[in-house]
Amino acid sequence: MRKAAIFLFALIGVFFIDEGIKSLFYQHHFNWQSSCISLELRLNDGVAFSMLAFLGSKLKWLQLGLVGVLAFLAFKEGWVSKYPLSLGLIAGGAAGNLYDRFTINYVVDYVHWHCGFNFAVFNFADVMIDLGIGLIILQEFLAHKKHNEA
Repeated sequence: MRKAAIFLFALIGVFFIDEGIKSLFYQHHFNWQSSCISLELRLNDGVAFSMLAFLGSKLKWLQLGLVGVLAFLAFKEGWVSKYPLSLGLIAGGAAGNLYDRFTINYVVDYVHWHCGFNFAVFNFADVMIDLGIGLIILQEFLAHKKHNEA
């Protein structure tokens, strides 16, 4: 029960924080510039680096199917009880980006790193997905290291 609560709290928290931040850019037109980072509205019709944009409105259905399959596996294989926080972060980020796709046909991105090199424009949901994946990798690395020391 505790692990389910952690998962749900992370999922819901990330989703609402993500949508709150996105509304600052999409609805309230927040914009801030510096020499390294620009915070400005970008509507992404693809995935990372605008890949798969050519799929148009089919992309949201492909992503929904992929998220559905991964969610099924996460529950079936017990990953949610093994990585409740990590998967909550990932699921919340995925839900936020999918929500954008289904409501405005784009993902609202707003962080543009351009210090020394141009990087993809991204959002809070993307960061939470990456953080969740990083935490799973770290947890597995530490478990593997502990197992080898035993």
